[in-house]
Amino acid sequence: MKLKTRLIAMNFLQFFIWGTWLLTVGAYWFQTKHWSGTEFGAIFSTMGIASLFMPAIAGIIADRWVNAERLYGCFHLIGAVILFCIPLINDPSLFFWVMLASMIFYMPTIALAITVGYSSLKAQGLDIIKEYPPIRVFGTIGFIVALWIISLAGFEKSPAQFYVASAASLFLGLYAFSLPKCPPLGKGHKRSFVQALGLDAFKLFKSSKMALFFIFAMLLGASLQLTNAYGDTFLHDFAKIDIFKNTIAVRFPAIIMSISQISETLFILAIPFFLRKFGIKRVMLFSMIAWVLRFGLFAYGDPAQRLWMIVLSCIIYGMAFDFFNISGSLFVETQSEPRIRASAQGLFMMMTNGFGAFFGGRISGILIDKYFKISADPNAVQFNWKAIWTTFAAYSLVVAVLFAVLFRHKHDGRQMQNIHP
Repeated sequence: MKLKTRLIAMNFLQFFIWGTWLLTVGAYWFQTKHWSGTEFGAIFSTMGIASLFMPAIAGIIADRWVNAERLYGCFHLIGAVILFCIPLINDPSLFFWVMLASMIFYMPTIALAITVGYSSLKAQGLDIIKEYPPIRVFGTIGFIVALWIISLAGFEKSPAQFYVASAASLFLGLYAFSLPKCPPLGKGHKRSFVQALGLDAFKLFKSSKMALFFIFAMLLGASLQLTNAYGDTFLHDFAKIDIFKNTIAVRFPAIIMSISQISETLFILAIPFFLRKFGIKRVMLFSMIAWVLRFGLFAYGDPAQRLWMIVLSCIIYGMAFDFFNISGSLFVETQSEPRIRASAQGLFMMMTNGFGAFFGGRISGILIDKYFKISADPNAVQFNWKAIWTTFAAYSLVVAVLFAVLFRHKHDGRQMQNIHP
C-alpha cells in the first residue's frame, strides 16, 4: 500500500472516532439524560484538561523513547476499552471521570497523527505544505461519514454512538502498528536537564511572536469547543416548537451540522494557496472573522425560513476551523527544530484543545446556566439560543481585533514554499 493511502486511512479513522460522538453527545446529555448545562460544560472541559498535559507528554515520549506510530496505536487500543464503558454510566459525575480518562488517551493521538504524517512524508523527501492537506482532508471525510452513520441510524440521542466509536478505535489501534516507523529523533542527543525532561519545546515561548501565537491559539480553541458543544443540541431544541419540529434540520441535525465538515474538505485543499499568498497572520485572521460569522448566523437562523443562515454558518465553519488548526500546525512546524517536532505539536495541541477547550467548556457552561437558561422543563426550550450565539460572536470579534493589532509577523512566501526534511 502506498504511503499516502496509508496516511489517508489513518486520518479517516482518527476523525471518524471523534465524529461518532463529539457533536451528538450534547443531544445525549440534554435530550436523553436531562443533565445540567454546568455539568455538560465540565464534560467538554475534559478535552481541555487532558490536552493540558497529555499531548506534551506523548510528544516527549515520541521524541525520546518510543516510536510515534506505536505510541499512537497503544493509546487508541486503551481508548477503545474506555469508550465501550461510557454507555454503562448513569451518574453525571462518574461520566465526567470516565470521559476524562477517554480524552487522556484520545487527545494526544491528534498531535501524534500529525507527527506520523509529517515524519513519513519528510522521510520520502515530500513537501508537506503541498502533500499533507489533501491527506488530512480524509480525516474530515471520516468525521462526516461518522456523523451521517450516527444520524441515519438514529443514534444521536443514544448511547450506541459510543459503541461505534469504540469499535473504530480498536480497529485504528491495531492498524497503527502497520504504519511507517517514526523513531524518536531526540534520542542520543546530549541533553541538559530541561531537555532530558522533554521540556525544550517550551523554549518557543521565549519568542514574543510565538508566545502571542500560542495565546491566540488558546482563545480560538475556546471558540471551537463552543460550536462543538452546543451546535447539535441547539437544533434539537427546535423540536420543542411546533412549527419547526418536522423540519429536516430538526429531524436530522447531525446531517445538517456535517455541512461544516464538508466545507472543511474544500478549505483544507485551499490552505497551501492561502498560506503562500497571504501568510499565516492573515490566514488566521480570516479564521477569526469566520468564527464571528459562524456564531452570528446561528443567532438569527432557524430550521425553516432562515435555514439558509444555518447552512451558511456551517459552510463558513470550514474556513474558521481549517485556517486555524491546519495552518497553525504547519506554522509551528516551521518554527521548531526536527528533534522537538512531536513536542512542539503537543504544545500547540495543549494550548488549543487544552487551555482553550478547558476555559471554553467550563466558562460557557456556567454562563449559560446562570444567564441564558429560560426554563427547567426538559420538554420546553431551555435556553435563550439567540443571546448565547450573539455572546459567542462578540467574544470572537474581540479576539480578532486584538490579534490584528498585537500579532506581528512579516509574511515571507519563500518560507511556506517548502518545509525541508
